[in-house]
Parts: sequence; C-alpha cells; structure tokens
Amino acid sequence: MRLRVDSVLGEPQCCLLANTLKLYCIKMKFPTQRLYSLSRTVHHLNTPRINPRRLHWNSAARPYSTLKRFPLRTAKPLLWKVEYYPHRNFILARLATRLLKIRYLVLGSAVGGGYTAKKTYDQWKEMMPDLTAYKWIIPDFIWDLDEHINFEKIREMFSDAELAKLLPDFDKVGESLNHLKSLLSPGESLYNEIKGVSDLLLLDSAENSTAMKASDTQGFDNNGKQYKKVSDKDKAEQLQEELLRTQLKYQRILERLEKENKELRKQALQKDDKGIHLRKMKKSLIDLYSEVLDILSDYDSNYNTQDHLPRVVVVGDQSAGKTSVLEMIAQARIFPRGSGEMMTRAPVKVTLSEGPHHMAMFKDSSREFDLTKDEDLAALRNEIEIRMRNSVKEGQTVSAETISLNVKGPGLQRMVLVDLPGVISTVTSGMAADTKDIIFSISKAYMQNPNAIILCIQDGSVDAERSIVTDLVSQMDPQGRRTIFVLTKVDLAEKNLASPSRIQQIVEGRLFPMKALGYFAVVTGRGNTNEGIDSIKDYEGEFFQNSKLLKTGMLKAHQVTTKNLSLAVSDCFWKMVRESVEQQADAFKATRFNLETEWKNNYPRLRELDRNELYEKAKNEILDEVISLSQVTPKHWEEILQRKLWERVSTHVIENIYLPAAQSVNSGTFNTTVDIKLKQWTDKQLPHKAVEVAWETLEDEFARFMSEHKGKDHDDIFDKLKHAVKDESIKRHRWNEQAEDSLRVIQHNALEDRSISDKQQWDAAIHFLEETLQTRLRDTESVIRDMVGPDWQERWFYWKSRSPEQHVRNETKTELDRLLKINEEHTAYLANDEVTTVRKNLEAKNVDVDTILIKDTWHQVYRKHFLKKSLNHCNLCRRGFHYYQRHFVDSELECNNVILFWRIQRMLSITANTLRQQLTNTEVRRLEKNVKEVLEDFAEDNAKKIHLLTGRRVQLAEDLKRVREIQEKLEVFIEALHQEK
Repeated sequence: MRLRVDSVLGEPQCCLLANTLKLYCIKMKFPTQRLYSLSRTVHHLNTPRINPRRLHWNSAARPYSTLKRFPLRTAKPLLWKVEYYPHRNFILARLATRLLKIRYLVLGSAVGGGYTAKKTYDQWKEMMPDLTAYKWIIPDFIWDLDEHINFEKIREMFSDAELAKLLPDFDKVGESLNHLKSLLSPGESLYNEIKGVSDLLLLDSAENSTAMKASDTQGFDNNGKQYKKVSDKDKAEQLQEELLRTQLKYQRILERLEKENKELRKQALQKDDKGIHLRKMKKSLIDLYSEVLDILSDYDSNYNTQDHLPRVVVVGDQSAGKTSVLEMIAQARIFPRGSGEMMTRAPVKVTLSEGPHHMAMFKDSSREFDLTKDEDLAALRNEIEIRMRNSVKEGQTVSAETISLNVKGPGLQRMVLVDLPGVISTVTSGMAADTKDIIFSISKAYMQNPNAIILCIQDGSVDAERSIVTDLVSQMDPQGRRTIFVLTKVDLAEKNLASPSRIQQIVEGRLFPMKALGYFAVVTGRGNTNEGIDSIKDYEGEFFQNSKLLKTGMLKAHQVTTKNLSLAVSDCFWKMVRESVEQQADAFKATRFNLETEWKNNYPRLRELDRNELYEKAKNEILDEVISLSQVTPKHWEEILQRKLWERVSTHVIENIYLPAAQSVNSGTFNTTVDIKLKQWTDKQLPHKAVEVAWETLEDEFARFMSEHKGKDHDDIFDKLKHAVKDESIKRHRWNEQAEDSLRVIQHNALEDRSISDKQQWDAAIHFLEETLQTRLRDTESVIRDMVGPDWQERWFYWKSRSPEQHVRNETKTELDRLLKINEEHTAYLANDEVTTVRKNLEAKNVDVDTILIKDTWHQVYRKHFLKKSLNHCNLCRRGFHYYQRHFVDSELECNNVILFWRIQRMLSITANTLRQQLTNTEVRRLEKNVKEVLEDFAEDNAKKIHLLTGRRVQLAEDLKRVREIQEKLEVFIEALHQEK
C-alpha cells in the first residue's frame, strides 16, 4: 500500500488524516503494528525537517522500534526551495477542504436526485394499470413489439361508422399518455410540471377566495352589476341542489359508460372471425364460493350449525318488495309474479357474478336462459315456479329445500343472495296450519348464521308498526353488526305520508328498535309486473332527482337507488367473507380429522366408500348375479319347472280329471271323459298356469342368487338394496304374450298322444301314478284322522280323548266301512235309502246325525277305499304293457289310468322343456334389462339410495367425502382470494 500526500497540511489536518486512516485500517483489519507505525508516520508529517510534499510508505510496516532506527525513506528534494509557514498552511488546508466538500456535495446531490427521480418514476409506473392482463380480450395483432397498444390498428379494425362513434378519441388518448409519460420521466421536467400544477391550483384557489369575499361583501356579479344579497339558507339550498344535479349527472354518465363498455366487450368477445380467440375462462371467485355453499346445502340438518359461511339473506314481510329488490340487483325480472299471494315458497339461492352475457342457469341443469329475451325470462320464471311447487311436500305450503340459481352479466356485483319466503302474520285459507311457524324456522335457520348478512326489506307504503320482520331481525342481530335495512316503495311513501319526517326517522334508525349497518331507500317500479329493469331504473333516478326528501336533506345521496345498495351489500359481503372464511376452513379441517379418526377406529380394514361408490359396487354384484342365471344348466331348469308345474296342477288332475273318470258308473267312458276334460283344461287354464310357474321359477332362482351368502366377501349392507331391486324388477317384468298361444298348441299335441313306445316309459308312468295315489291316500287318511279323532292307542297311551263331534264322525265312519265291506264295488255316491239306513242304525246307538254329515264322511271314506283299490290295480298293471302293446282287451287289466298319467307326465316334460327355452333365450335377458333399468332409476333417485343404503358406516363415509370436498374447495377459494388481494 502506498500513501501519497500532495498538499501541505497543518497540524489539525494531519491529526484528522491520521485518525481517518486509522479507522480505515481498523475496518480493513490491518495488523496493530501497522496502525501504530502509520500513526507515527503521519505525526512526523507536521515536523519542519521532513518535506511533506512526497511521502512513501511501504505496506510491509515495521514495529515502532524499527522506525526509530531506520527513518522513513524520503524522496529527493525538489530544485526549488519550499519554505514552511505554519499559519499559511492552515489557511490553504481549510480552503482545500471546503472545495473538496463542495465537490462531493454536488456529486452526491446529483446521484441522490437521480435515484430519487428514478424511484418516483417507478412508483408512478406501478400505479398505472397493467393492460397486458387483458390481452385475452384484445387481439394479439393490436399489441406492438413493446407490449403497447397500437391505436391505429384498433381504428382500422372497427371500421363501422356506428361502432366508431362508441370508441374514444385515440389522438387525445395518445396525447394524454404522452403527457403522463413526460410527467413520469425523471429530471427537471417532473419538478417543473409539479410546480406548475401546484402554482395553478394555488392561484385558482386564491382567485376564488377573493371573488367569493368580494361577492359576499359587495354584492356585485362579474359584470359589475349589483344584485340582491343571498342569505345563508338559500345558499345552502342552492348548493344542495347543485350537488344533487352533479351526482345525478355523473350517475348518468357512469351508466352510459357502463352500457358502452358492455357493448364493446360483447363485440370484442364475439368477433372471433377477425382473429379474436376467447381464452378459456377459469372459474371466478364467486363461482368457487358458490360451489362450497351448494355442497353445504346438500348436508342434513345436523350440519347447519357448522355452516357459518357468509350469505346475503333477504328477509321481509310478504309483498314488501324483497323479490323486486333482488331482481334490481340481478338486473332481470327472474322470479314468478303474483299480486298479494305467496309466490316465494322455497329459499332461492342466487349467485351473482360478472360475465359478458346476461344469462342464468340452475345448478343441476345445463340449460342457459338468455335474460335479454322475453321468452327465456318467461321460461325461467315458469321453471322456478315448478321447482318450488315440486319441493313442497303434500299438505304443506312452503319448503326448506333450496333452489340454486346462477346469474351472470356485465356490471353485476359478485355475491350470493338467498331469497326467503315472506314472513306472514296470519295463516289464510288454502295454507297449511303450520305455514307461519315453518317460515319463521326457515328464516331463523338462515339468520342465526353469525356471518350471514341480513338484508331486511321494509315496505315504505304501509305503516311501520305493521312490520313483523323487524322484530325477528332484532332477535337474530340485536347489535345490528350484519344488518342492512332497505325501505322500498319510497315513492308511495312520500306521496301518502302526511309527515315525511317519518321516512327520515326510519332511514336514520330512530323509528324501529332494530339496529343496522346502513339504511337505504329504493324504488322498484310503479307496480306494473311487465315493466322492464331499465324502465324501473330510469323511474327511480327521475324520482330521486325531483324528490323533496333529497332536496331537504332528509335522505343522503349515498342512501338512495338500488345501485348504491348493491355496491354496499357487495362490499359488506366480501368483507365478511375475508374475515371468516379461513376460520371456517379450520373448523372443517378439525371436523375432517375427527371423522377420519372415527373411521380408523371402527373400520380399519375397509375402504372409505361413500353412498355412490357403495351403490356402484352393489350394482356390479347384482348384474353379476343376473348374468349367473344364464349359467344354470338346462337339466336344472327342467327339473324345477316340471316339479313346480305338477305341484300346481296335480290337484286339478286328480280331483277334476282322474277321479271323476275312474269313479264313473260306466268304466268304458273313461277315455272319453278324460279327453273332454283334458281339452277343456288345455284351452282355458293349463298354458296360463305353466307361464305362472315359469315366472315364479325365474323369480325364485333370481332371489336365490341375490341372497346367496358369499362367505367372507359377503357384505350385508347391500341386502336391503338387492331385495328392493329384485322386487321392482319382478314387478316390471312381463312374460311374452305370445308364449301362452304357442304353449297351448304344444300341450294339446302332447296330451293327444297315447302311444307308449317302450316298457321303460310304461314303468315310469306306473311309478308316477303310484306316487301320486300314495300322496293322495296319505292326505285322505290325515283328513279322516282329524275327523274321527285319536284312535285307541293314542287314547290309551297318550291320554287323548275325542270331542262329541269326532265321536259322531267315528260312529258314522264305522257304519260306512261296514257298508263298503258288504259291497266293495260300490259307486262313489250313496243312495237315499242307504243314507236313511245309516242314520237309523246310528240313532239306534243314540247317535244323532244329519244327511250332510253322512255324505261328507262317505266322501272321504270312499276316497280312501278307491285309492287303495287303485294302488292294488297298479301292481296288476305292471305286467300289462305286453297286452297294451298287442292291443289285447282284458277287463281285469284295463290300465287306462296308466296311459292317462303317461300322457300327463309327457305333457309336463315337454312343457318344462319349452318353458326352459323361453327362459334362457328370452326372459332371462329381459329380466337383466329390467334390472339395469331399475338400477339406473335408483341411481338417479338420491332419496331411494339414502333409504336403501343406511348405517353408520355409510353415513361416516358420506360425511368424510363431503368434508374433504368442502375443505379442498375452501382452500382453492382462499388461494384465489389471496391472489385477488
């Protein structure tokens, strides 16, 4: 390091220089020896023996002792002599210091001024709007290379003369931007412009003050003419009128600009043929918030206490005009109309958001209603009315089910409003008795939300003392921290009230005991239901422009018109949302944790399937079980069908065909009787019975597969659903109508055939006959046993006894058995003389009987006798196939009964085969189709799924899904909310 001193310094300057160098060396962390050597060296600069003009110091400093032994190396003296004058050196040093200081001051000021100007320029530049965010609206070719808008290209694009009138003067816009750019540029121009503007403002203020003083004191106008001095009161009225005119003027200008902006934005969005491509819009902030509210509205009543997200709840007395206020905010007549009757029968949640087109859409529908078209407006009102009436249960007047509607349009304030049924004081005819209480409960349920904004609507055309809703609002929000009061029909109020000061008392909060954040007065039309929104807005503006309420100061300008009301409600809504949404997200996060913990403790090995997922799983199982019907073997189908068909028709065959033919007097007429009865049976009953049997068989097999236990994979949570699907599918199924006709022909042909081809078929027919007769014999013996009571063994060993009626029956049976023993070939009917003989014999035994009892007993006794006789005849017919095959006729071996049962058995086999083919080829597929239709219908019916899939497991999984969905959507909404800030 080399230090060079080129000036003559005095002692103070040397000390100052030494200290400065010492501080510098300390900062640079030089060794201590160097600091000491440096101090000594600078000290020697002040001695007259050393020429201070040139001084060299080596950075390899030595200790102080070394410096004493080796003095500093000095430069060679100059040719001229430099004399040392202490006083003169001090003055020169001070002069040099001052000059040096001025130089650094100038340099520092220049640097600081430039930095300050640059910083000011950056701040002003940040205040300017970033137009690059709207590049999706403006085409790419309009922007130049420097990301600036090229106004010449815009002028060329909008060549239409009418459209060009709506565009601003781009030359003036360019001049304004250049002027603003010059203001933002650093340097003297910024200071000159600011100073010039400030001087002009001061000069203008001074001139106005002087003029006002002169006019007040002298009473002269600008032309020097004297006028009458104006009082302070008149001056205040003039200022008030001027203020109102100015406000209304700017209001009209703003509305005109909004309309122009709306039209320009529409044209810009729709002009796709000239290169303007719409950017895919993301969901807006209010749409994200509305989705959360829609999910919450699907919860049951147990979750109402957790739903503390803000809404704007519109409440008021019936016909107070709350629906009209909501329509003015939505800028469309979207609600059903009625004069004096209740039209709002269910809560309607309206989500307002900004969009290029004025349209409406229901949450559960994809249809868009164009609110600029009268036919779409009428269709929307009709749809809302239909949904309201469908939501009302039978016997009720109002419903708590929420109807969700989204309304978008240019200039709409973003918020969520809920229109509630009007509060009533008396239940009229045609209403349910509990209508008043239900309306109160619905209103309280929405207003008790601590973050709900209550929009209290009061009819200004009626006496304030008749209001009911104000007391209800005071109960829900006694401090008025979230209540906005709206006085409607102010035009009628001003016209009818003798004391307009009551309106002032109302809007100042001095008439009602309730408190509110703000008070507004609005006019929502002349009472004409067909009046448009634009007409109502014009009428409202014209009324308040001429109203004495504003001129006299009873109403403030910011308290009137629905436009100001909409802005105030929107600001209050978003303020409440920002203050409470994160707290609500934390609450749902805690709820989710509790539900997940409960699931892990109770169902650790099961997946968290909600009701829809469980339904899909059950649906797949049911369809698999239906498909398994097609895998049943043909043999199994035919065995089941044949057995069930015989069980259904066996009684008719025995009682109506076989026994009448076999018990006839002339046995030769057996075949004729059988053929006639079989023909009648086939034509009228048999095909229908067969179809019934087939349908019941299909139902039983389907039920068997549905209820079959599947071991570890079986889930009893689906049992109720499967049973309901089975019953509904069977109920909807209809057998093929042509099946009976084709089956009748097949059965008739089968019964006409009498040709038994082999001994095996003969033996099978005999076996079939014997089984049938034995079954009937057992049934007959059981009936007789019940008639006559216990036999002697039961009476002796089991201490049973006969009733008097059973005693009479037993004595009658004994007499009839004696009659059969005498004549074993007796006919099936008793003659009258035989009945008399039996009665007299019984009377001789002191048994009093009547004719009916004797005949009833004879029927069972003879039946038993005949069946035993037929069984014995079957044993004889086992060897009768030889005679049947050779067409021999032997009275002892007439086996017509065997042939009859062979015909019936063959008919059963053929019928079972035919029904099996119909089942496997047609009916199983039709049943599968019916099952799919039932499952699809149940899938669309949430109430059905809730009823059929129940239990804590289902409800817990359902709650977990909803809470997770709400938490996720809330997090997305909060993130978007932070980005918007």
